[in-house]
Amino acid sequence: MAIDHVNLGRLDLNLLVALDALLTERSVTRAAARVGLGQSAMSHNLARLRALFGDELLTRGPDGMRPTPRALALFDPVRVALSQIQAIVSRDEAFDPRTAERTFRVGLPDSVEVLAVPALLAYFCEAAPGVRLRLHTVDPSRLLDDLDADRLDLAVGFAAFPGGQAHHKRRLLATDAYVCLFNAERVGVSPPISLDDYVRLPHVLTSMRPGERGVVDDALAKLGLKRAVVLTTPRFLAVPFLVARAPVVTTMHGRLARFFAEELGLSLSPPPVELAEVPVSLLWHASYDRDPAHVWLRQTVARFAQDAAAEHGSACV
Repeated sequence: MAIDHVNLGRLDLNLLVALDALLTERSVTRAAARVGLGQSAMSHNLARLRALFGDELLTRGPDGMRPTPRALALFDPVRVALSQIQAIVSRDEAFDPRTAERTFRVGLPDSVEVLAVPALLAYFCEAAPGVRLRLHTVDPSRLLDDLDADRLDLAVGFAAFPGGQAHHKRRLLATDAYVCLFNAERVGVSPPISLDDYVRLPHVLTSMRPGERGVVDDALAKLGLKRAVVLTTPRFLAVPFLVARAPVVTTMHGRLARFFAEELGLSLSPPPVELAEVPVSLLWHASYDRDPAHVWLRQTVARFAQDAAAEHGSACV
């Protein structure tokens, strides 16, 4: 597409910086602080943006400022454009992890933190001593929103994320199969667990969502069966310790289950119902595609996540 230099030259690109801050923070005060302006200057920028786009962009609601549909449509194109401009003017040089000073915010399930991050941290201490990681818990229901709002630089997710859009970039790292984890002595069952015992025994369910239903319940329903969920928790790392001390069974991702089975002397079994494998994906916002530091981060996290998957018996891709 040909560039209209005359009309584009009349545009103050600082307004796009202000727009990105306003749409990210949804507050004039916080947007002003984000870009280092006074509140009155940011209010003036918002007025200019409204005139430029012929839209209110942000309107007041009971819970703060809300973006209009036009503003929501602008959010990702503006961020991608600013990121590309930033790469052109300030990040042409290669990223050198040995001398870089940078902080990355990474969303991880606790299983990945246990299995992959120890080796990753050791590598960072040696190869990138000035690079700092800020790890965050992954909430699948808001992960894509966190990437859009620039609250996370990178994330590892255990779902297909069907609501993703073109700017939600992803790389499939591995797949993981479900396995059953239990204390054979306490439940009185030796692996492999039968369908009758599986339905008879009480279950522990790990879920970030409200309710007591998971993929196992959907699979059992197809067979006309139900299970009894006696405890639900959002904390994956607590489950093996619960299983070790109680006559219960849990069905969880295979990598973490194998790790704790060895550590705690627990038994493993294939589930007696058919469950689809779980994709393990790396996710990021397209605005970071060409950032050399982010490219290095993605490659490094992917390598250690795949190494952990191979070590604990998951299929790698």
